Amino acid sequence: MRKLIPLFAAIIASFCLNADWKPAESTMLTKWGHAVTPENAWQDYPRPQMVREDWTNLNGLWDYKVTGRGHAQPEEWEGQILVPFALETPLSGVGKRLTTEQALWYRKEFKAAMSDGRTLLHFEGVDYESMVWLNGVHVGSNRGGNLPFSIDISSAVKKGKNELILRVIDDTDAYDRYQFRGKQRVNNSGIWYTPSSGIWQTVWLENVPESYLKDIKLIADMHGQLNVDATVGGTASDEFWLKVVLKADEGKIKAKGSIKDGVFLNYAKAKLWSPNEPNLYDIEVKLLDREGDVLDSVESYVGFRSVGKMKDEDGHWRFTLNGERIFHWGPLDQGWWPDGFLNPPSDEAIVFEMEFLKASGFNMIRKHKKTEPRRYYYHADKIGLLIWQDQTSGGAGPIEWPKWKKLRADEEGYEPQNPNWWSKPEHKLDADWPHWAHELYMTELKTMIDTHFNHPSIVVWTTFNERWGQHKSMEVGAWVKAYDPTRHLNIASGGNFFPIGDIADEHNYPDPSYPLGNKLFHDYIMVVGEFGGHGYPVKGHLWDPEKRNWGYGGLPETMEEFRERYVRTANILGELRKKGISAGVYTQTTDVEGEINGLMTYDREVLKLGVEDLLEIHTQAGLVD
Repeated sequence: MRKLIPLFAAIIASFCLNADWKPAESTMLTKWGHAVTPENAWQDYPRPQMVREDWTNLNGLWDYKVTGRGHAQPEEWEGQILVPFALETPLSGVGKRLTTEQALWYRKEFKAAMSDGRTLLHFEGVDYESMVWLNGVHVGSNRGGNLPFSIDISSAVKKGKNELILRVIDDTDAYDRYQFRGKQRVNNSGIWYTPSSGIWQTVWLENVPESYLKDIKLIADMHGQLNVDATVGGTASDEFWLKVVLKADEGKIKAKGSIKDGVFLNYAKAKLWSPNEPNLYDIEVKLLDREGDVLDSVESYVGFRSVGKMKDEDGHWRFTLNGERIFHWGPLDQGWWPDGFLNPPSDEAIVFEMEFLKASGFNMIRKHKKTEPRRYYYHADKIGLLIWQDQTSGGAGPIEWPKWKKLRADEEGYEPQNPNWWSKPEHKLDADWPHWAHELYMTELKTMIDTHFNHPSIVVWTTFNERWGQHKSMEVGAWVKAYDPTRHLNIASGGNFFPIGDIADEHNYPDPSYPLGNKLFHDYIMVVGEFGGHGYPVKGHLWDPEKRNWGYGGLPETMEEFRERYVRTANILGELRKKGISAGVYTQTTDVEGEINGLMTYDREVLKLGVEDLLEIHTQAGLVD
């Protein structure tokens, strides 16, 4: 009995601590959201491509307060918020909006064990601008709400109790600030969704050596060749060495090289990565000093694969993977959840969606105008799904509809279908962004590519979508192709086409279509980057029955009519594939708020079309090889 007393005390203490926390009321939750507690909220290791054992998860209940922007750090706190869920989300336990006149403050106390090296504080995602203090010392700031950032807090952290303060502001609709917001808008209606402010991904601590591996870059191709480069943090030196160990079926394969030149390793027997066979190999990367002593070590994994293109017998460019033709077929995926918004409620929720899509005959996901937690791409690597990754958009677009309509109406012999796609390279319809805003865009674009570079599942970078924030297209495209020649570039999905990159992308709703007669696009892989969007309201599973719930082409009256529409558009895409189209993206995986054109409801409770039915439809349409 005496041994059970500490256990009972821990349970009672935990209950008292979290007794006041619950999801925001009158909101929609998924089954995974119902299972979230302050103890289990995103406890998974957040960076699967670079794993160390010595880390501390800071997710859980934090103090918070909303103040005016001119206010100093709070002395008293408003309540508790569950990190890592944004202020507006049900799972934060708060569920209220942050305005442009307000600042959101966070406070967290944590205990730190001092190490001989350095201590890093990692934020996987904070929307949008943040300032960070530790024990009263300002340790760092960040602008940009979509990607991870890290702060070296070695000079401010102390043994025992520490106090972390974070201030966040978020100007979702401020075009003049060129904030990269994706699908967020204050007036969340139509294709726009509720804004998300503050911490929305995992916060964690990591102890590293004085000289440590800050980043690793892996390039593994279909020939079994692996190149490893690394960036060293802390005390850097050109005299450092890298040692790489690939854990293969035949045992451990080792290679070594200088930090300056990187490491080259050849494994001719490598089993290749593809959607049909998502083979992955564990690797260990070690940082050595010139005497050969190990300074740092991280665990990672790699998939051997090569992305390419070839012409078919009719002269059309086609995608290839590992030298073989492959048709990319998948949904547009907003990555939005009713309980966590930008952040999925759990790892299990991500896997559920991916396994549904894979079993339904899809081999690709177009990740639309947002980046996901790093574990999302880890699961795509493991399950075997190709990812088209969009840059998160923001700022002003190049041209307004009335002017575009007049220009497009003058184009001889072409019937306007999509008001956002231009087909004459002499019409330079880029927006005029200020230099500082473009530099911010490029910083975010580079960070997105660097953060996700090692994932074999990512095969396409999309820089612009439907002209939203489209600017300096040729310059941006040239930079991406030079920076990452291992993947395809889609310069503008359904936006103003410019002759750079690999893909020419048309959007059309509800039926897929493409201007096949336009010879300009014959030098590119031709894809239908969005189509479909058939909506169907499922009673009892609408986010807000009082708001406009809609789909493209109007709503069908019955589920049978919904299915007929889906079959029709799938068959049209199948015919387009025969004529030279190399990919199709159906809108979309799930309903999102009032946009009820998903293959499943927003709460993920109802599949509008079953897995076996979808697989049969896709196979009959010629979309599944």
